[in-house]
This record gives sequence, structure tokens and C-alpha cells, in this order.
Amino acid sequence: MKVAIYCRLSEEDRNKQFETDDSNSIQNQKAMLLQYAMEQGWELYNIYSDDDYTGSDRRRPEFNRLLKDAEQHRFDIILCKTQSRFTRELELVEKYIHGLFPIWGIRFISIVDNADTANKGNKKSRQINGLVNEWYLEDMSENIRSVLTNRRKNGFHIGAFALYGYKKDPDQKGHLIIDEEAAAVVREVFTLFSQGYGKTAIARMLNDRGIPNPTEYKRLHGLRYQQPKTKNSTLWKYFAISDMLINEIYIGNMVQGKYGSISYKTKQNKPRPKSEWYIVEGTHEPIIDRELWDKVQALIAQRAKPFDVGTIGLFARKARCANCGYTMRSSKNHNKHYLQCSNRHVAKDACIGSFISVDKLERMVIDEINKLAAEYLDKDELEQNIEFCDNLQGQKKRLLSDIAVYEKKVAEFSKGIRELYMDKVKGLISESDYVEMSKDFTTERDRLERVIADGEKQLAEIEEKIAVGDNRRQIIEQYSNLEHLTREIVEILIDYISVGKRIPGTRDVPIEIHWNF
Repeated sequence: MKVAIYCRLSEEDRNKQFETDDSNSIQNQKAMLLQYAMEQGWELYNIYSDDDYTGSDRRRPEFNRLLKDAEQHRFDIILCKTQSRFTRELELVEKYIHGLFPIWGIRFISIVDNADTANKGNKKSRQINGLVNEWYLEDMSENIRSVLTNRRKNGFHIGAFALYGYKKDPDQKGHLIIDEEAAAVVREVFTLFSQGYGKTAIARMLNDRGIPNPTEYKRLHGLRYQQPKTKNSTLWKYFAISDMLINEIYIGNMVQGKYGSISYKTKQNKPRPKSEWYIVEGTHEPIIDRELWDKVQALIAQRAKPFDVGTIGLFARKARCANCGYTMRSSKNHNKHYLQCSNRHVAKDACIGSFISVDKLERMVIDEINKLAAEYLDKDELEQNIEFCDNLQGQKKRLLSDIAVYEKKVAEFSKGIRELYMDKVKGLISESDYVEMSKDFTTERDRLERVIADGEKQLAEIEEKIAVGDNRRQIIEQYSNLEHLTREIVEILIDYISVGKRIPGTRDVPIEIHWNF
């Protein structure tokens, strides 16, 4: 029998009351499990060890390698110190220990809590262990959240990394001290902006001098920060400068809680409204003095006002560079507005750039709208469109009928699986018969669920086509024979416009309009 040993050490295991208490160390886990395997006369296949990972983290590299090897049946037994070392999630206990491992012919054993899938009598205890571990995760999450919230409210820094310009105080946990090397760059950015330099121009100046952006700066200083994946990810850009100029941490105020986790089971975060941020004043030494800060904020407020007497730009946030996908920004020269890709200005070779006047783009969009109006207001075309919609309604009706039949069959298979489980509990069928029969039921049910998902996807596409067919004539007729565009028209009709670089030797600029209909 070949055995795979799995060990896991999480950060909470390191914080023991006494330094000598190393009962949960990786070394002790390995020694205990190796001795047990040797006593049983099993052959060691491999040791899988995840260091500094929690039992709820599904992205553990060795854990996932173990599961992959288990599926290929490269060993017969998985041996852990406790069930919680393998996972603390009840969902994964059911999925693997009670579900897939028996199907794959893998026996799961944990020494301390006596979990052993070869012993059918202790399945309930394994489920109870899983439930207790799940409760532990939830309680631990709430406790950690409560502690972090309290520390945020009291102005302690709790992030993994300090904001660019600062570093963590080695003598006082939760306190920030100035990192003079980065702070000099922060002061320069604020000073340049106060002198009238634009955000893109400041980014270009920093890049031309080879100053690494905040992400690259962390990596170069040995912090455990993800390696940049692309060349341009090491460059300063407009938004890095923009975010810096409005961050109150630079005037000594601690600002935290901008993002919040969705659930203790996922690391995914979502933005929180500013009213829910934690802002505590005067928690650390400021890099920017109040006079310079106020001047910069006044300039930002002044520049943020919409141009052309209170109206927002006609194609604001709608025009994108076809070469790099960057949102094009407005500029003004001799009372004429232009759109350009500012990414080409942040550094040499960052982008070949796109450029077009707002007037020219407006004329091109109007021409396209008029072409659409002439095409779709044609009587013959409209009649064909109506017939097309009728055909789609028929397809929709047939799909709904098929999906209803499949859903009924899925319900029947689910009921069959439940009845098989009850028969197994009552002792009417054996564990092996249950696994074999439920496998067939589950396979067919999963296949039907995939068919239903495909059908629902087709249904959504058909409904979208029907909606487009129904509203296309109304929309085009309303906006036909236009002479000028308004921001309202652009918002209603256009999702975004991809603008390319001017074709050499001509005045033609290629564009691609993505409509909202």
C-alpha cells in the first residue's frame, strides 16, 4: 500500500503561548506521520507540505497537487495528523473524504481524531469534525473581523504593506514611519502638480528618470509582492498619480476599510462606500504639509469641473485606444477639443497612440447612425426583421419546453440519490453498491444540468435578439437625420468607440463603434 502524507502549518500555529511549544510544527507532523506509516508497513509515495496556509484556503499548492495525484490513483492512502489539517470546510469533507476518495479508491486517515474512511462506523464523527471545523472558521473570521475593526477605529495600520512613502515601524506594531526614499518622490509629485504639471506629464517625468512605481518599488525592496507580469506594469501611470494626490494618509490621517471581504470563504473583496471607511486623524508623521495639500485639493477641484460651460465631454469615458485599450483623454488647443491616448505619454514605447478631434469623431458617428437609419427603416428590411422575430419566438417556446423536461428529470435523479442514501443508512444496500449506483445517477444528473445551462444560455441569447429586433427601429428612427450629437444621445446609443492610429499618408482615422442596441 502506498501512502501520501499531507502536512499543513498555518500562521496561527506559529503564535503559540510558549516558543518551545512546537507540537504543530511541520517537522513534528512529518515525524509523527512517517513513524505511523512505517509501523503499518506502508510504502511512502510522497510528502505534501503547505507552510503558512489556513485550512480554508483552497489555493494551497501542495493540497491541490495531492488531489491531482489522488485522482490519478498514484497512491492508496492519504495520511494526516488531523482532519482539519486536510481541510476545515465541511463542503470539502463531503466532496473529497466522503465522495471522490471512495470513488478513486483512496483511503483517508487522520491519526489524532481517528478519522478513517475504511471504518464505516465513524463517518458521523468525521462529519461532526467537519461541522465543528466549519464553525471554527466562521467564529475565527468574526473574531478577527472584530479585532481588525477595533484596531482600525483606533488608527492602527493593519495592512500587509505600508502605503508608498511609508514603512512599518519595527518598534511599534500598527504604526507607520516615513520611508525617506519614497517620500521624496511623493513630495515631488505634489509639488509638480501644484506648479501646474498634469498627472500624465508627472508620470512621464518619473518614468524617464527610471523611478520605479509603487508596486515595483515594493518588489525591489524585498517585500513579498507579486512579480509584475508585463513590461508596462512597472511604469507610473495617470491613475497612480491621481490616487496619490487625494490620499489623506500623506497628511498624517489613517484611512482604511476602502474594501471589504464578501465572505470568510473567499479572499474576494468589494469596494465600500466612503461613509464606511475608517478615518482617524493624526496617527503618524505627515509627508505633505497642510498648505501644499490644500493647494493641490483646490487645483483638483478646479480641474474636475466639466468643460464647455458645465457640460461633460461629448465622448467622455466612451473613446478607447484601439492599440492598448486605454481610455482616451480630452485636450484643448486653439479652442478645439481633441481625444488622445495618454498612455503613449507615460513612457517610451508604452503605446503607439491614437489621436482624433472631437469634431471629426462626431461627424463619423453621425454618418454611421444615418447609415443604420437608412438600412433599418427600409420597409422590406423591417418586414424581414418581423419574420425573424416570429421565428425567434418559436425557438424560445421550444427551448422553454425542453428545459422544463430536463429540470423534471434532474429532480428525479436527485430524489433517486437521496433514496439510495436512505437505503444505505438503513442497511438495505452496501456502501460499495451505494457508491456505484449513486455515481451513475450523479453522472447523468450532472450531464442534464450542463444541458440545462447550455439551454438557458441559448435562451438568453434569443431573448436578447428579440429585444434588439423590437427596439432597433424605434431607436434608429428617433435619432435619424442628425446634424449634431448630444451627450444624452451618446450615452443612449454607444457603449464605447475604439479609435485607431491615423493611416499614414491620409487623414483617415479607423474607428469601431460598439452600440448599445
